[in-house]
Amino acid sequence: MSGRPAVVGADAGPEAPYPLQMEGKVISGFGRGSKELGIPTANLPVDAAVTPWIGEITSGVYFGYASLALPASHPQHAPSSSSSSFSVFPMVMSIGYNPFYKNTVRSAEVHVLHQFSQDFYDAHMRLLIAGFIREEKDYKSLEALVEDINTDCDVARKSLDREGWRHAALKGGEWLTKEL
Repeated sequence: MSGRPAVVGADAGPEAPYPLQMEGKVISGFGRGSKELGIPTANLPVDAAVTPWIGEITSGVYFGYASLALPASHPQHAPSSSSSSFSVFPMVMSIGYNPFYKNTVRSAEVHVLHQFSQDFYDAHMRLLIAGFIREEKDYKSLEALVEDINTDCDVARKSLDREGWRHAALKGGEWLTKEL
């Protein structure tokens, strides 16, 4: 992993200011995640009126949990026997401008660490951002960007695979599955 840590954060769990919460309807992004990178993303609106901390946070890569209320027509919709219409998954996300693509608008792009059989635009998504992996940076090649994203995914999985980082143990973890 070229000198990067395998896990981030204290073993006991997130430290202030984490966890942070963000939610909204999944919107269309730039269309690059799946097509160019092979790493599908679900984008949330970056709106300081709804998420006041979004303008102050460092641009970079974060990790935590995403919960999705998938529509009944989606093949991976939560079963009716479930206590919540939300399903919880680990995630890694980028908040920033993605210098490789020279974006001029800040975006919040979430890669849910789960295979979905189809898109879920307009689904309600909640994020419990548990920690920070690294600052955003520019890359010399698309391959280098993809390699770093894959490392970010590994770091997120390993970091969340500790007792103090399980979503049920996190402050605010119950919010992920609270009905709308």
